[in-house]
Amino acid sequence: MNKLIKLATAAAIAGCIATSASAVEIDYWQYTFKGRVDAIDALIEQFEAANPDITVNHTHFPYADYRTKVAAAIPAGEGPDVVQLFYGWLEDYVQAELIRPLPADRFDPAQIDADYFPIVQAMKRDDTYMALPTAVRSLALFYNKRLLDKAGVSVPTTLDELVDATKAITERDGSGNLLVAGMTFGMTAQDHHWWREVLVRQFGGQPYSDDNTKVAYTDAGGAEALAWYVDMIETHKVGAVGFMDEPQAAFKASRAGFHIDGSFRLGALREQRGLEWGVAELPSHNGVASNFSSYWVNGITSKAEGEKLEAAYKFLEFLTSDEAMQLWVETVGELPAKPSAALTEANLNHEEYGPFIRGLEYAQTTVFAEESSQRQGMIDALDRILLEGMSVDDSLAAAAEAEQKLLDELYQ
Repeated sequence: MNKLIKLATAAAIAGCIATSASAVEIDYWQYTFKGRVDAIDALIEQFEAANPDITVNHTHFPYADYRTKVAAAIPAGEGPDVVQLFYGWLEDYVQAELIRPLPADRFDPAQIDADYFPIVQAMKRDDTYMALPTAVRSLALFYNKRLLDKAGVSVPTTLDELVDATKAITERDGSGNLLVAGMTFGMTAQDHHWWREVLVRQFGGQPYSDDNTKVAYTDAGGAEALAWYVDMIETHKVGAVGFMDEPQAAFKASRAGFHIDGSFRLGALREQRGLEWGVAELPSHNGVASNFSSYWVNGITSKAEGEKLEAAYKFLEFLTSDEAMQLWVETVGELPAKPSAALTEANLNHEEYGPFIRGLEYAQTTVFAEESSQRQGMIDALDRILLEGMSVDDSLAAAAEAEQKLLDELYQ
């Protein structure tokens, strides 16, 4: 009996050792955003159930600290094996060798081209994908139902209708102080995307050359688009930059009739008590419908090696499945990156994310050299006009000159 016990004990110990040896732990990092955190936690639970030999540790940081944390950890051999990054940061991550190219035998570029929305092709370098998204974003027009009813206006479908509706909604006190804005304004949020990829095109211009190497928005279309935006603030006086600090704050507080934002805002608005809101496709102009699409991607870091690398590939394959994309849209509000998952009848007709998904069909994706600097360029351009009295043409020329230097550094 003692011999049998010893044999059984030895077998159990051997089994534990084998199990321990075959188990792999990988780390996943993203920035802190409640919907995203909830979605990844749910996906990790599903993945670990299907892959009991792999454990995924999920870490998230405040957005302001996120890029610094990633940049410091990976070169030191620490931090994530799978990392989430904004598509506009890709060039920084590639040049710093923070992520590795995705192997073609696991992530076939031709198949990805066929399966995903074309905007994802911005993730290719030398016909190799560097990272892949679970979801993509587009813009839409959020509206406050109560304020529209009070003003007796309907949801606008064109820019001309938008001007009229915002005028009817705007309220000021006897001293001219803004009480209720017809619309929110601010290049710090999504307006720099709306201007660049939507308004510029709707006024007959294009933001960049076809090969993305030259700034093109100084042509008439770009100037007209920015002048229209400025007129909404200075001439029609339907809103103000900085009203209630942030555009989304004014809308959430029912102090603005319209607000342009991304599909990621859906989760926060659903939780806003007392807010009656709806969402519609962006207004067209001159018969032109346009939209902007962006996305966060998941990349495999240069830290991942051996068994961790194989586990990281498996996790990325899972994160880019149709099932993961559907969970993401339902939890976060961001849209499936594949038409097969996005363009279902239920999704297209959904009252909340349907307008965003329909907007993907005519969306443009900016190929950024350095997204934060290019955003700051448009913030500065608007400030020069509103605060310093500079003309639209001169301010736009200054913005273009600064941005062209960034593009030259990237492409030359």
